[in-house]
Amino acid sequence: MPISLKKGQKVSLTKDNPGLSKVVVGLGWDVNAFDTGGSFDLDAAAFLLTDSGKVSSQADFVFFNSPKHASGGVEHLGDNLTGEGEGDDEQIKVDLSLVPANITRIAFTVTIYEAEQRRQNFGQVNNAFIRIYNELTGEEILRYDLGEDFSIETAAIFGELYKNNNEWKFNAIGSGFQGGLGALCANYGIDAE
Repeated sequence: MPISLKKGQKVSLTKDNPGLSKVVVGLGWDVNAFDTGGSFDLDAAAFLLTDSGKVSSQADFVFFNSPKHASGGVEHLGDNLTGEGEGDDEQIKVDLSLVPANITRIAFTVTIYEAEQRRQNFGQVNNAFIRIYNELTGEEILRYDLGEDFSIETAAIFGELYKNNNEWKFNAIGSGFQGGLGALCANYGIDAE
């Protein structure tokens, strides 16, 4: 039975799952009935962060255009352009054993592609969630349903994996951002130009 998290809740991944190293982070959402005249293209990404809360280089930003981290520890499994269908809309594979030692947090974010031009925001997105499951067994370990009512935000930090005393934990963040991907990148020390 997976652990269902609330905003701000933290839980250990590896304490109750000794030897766990390969996980898949699934992110999903539904688009509500309001017609903005265009389809929604939400994009998941991962920022590999050092103790400073920033990336150490542009290469620590994993997304659809740069799907695999050089370490092999984090890999984006492909861009879903519509969000249609059941289950995960996008997935990011994480091999905790390959994540470089200087990386202490991995933040998982979702942005709306061309949100300004399409006049879209997270207020028009329903049932957003992040879940983590064991890649080898398929067993779901935890799930966090955002349930937040973001009205004007065009980007959101769903949650993050973080290292604490050689243990990997998950923090359910559910925090919205205005300014889309550019604002998120600036927050994590990436020049988005």
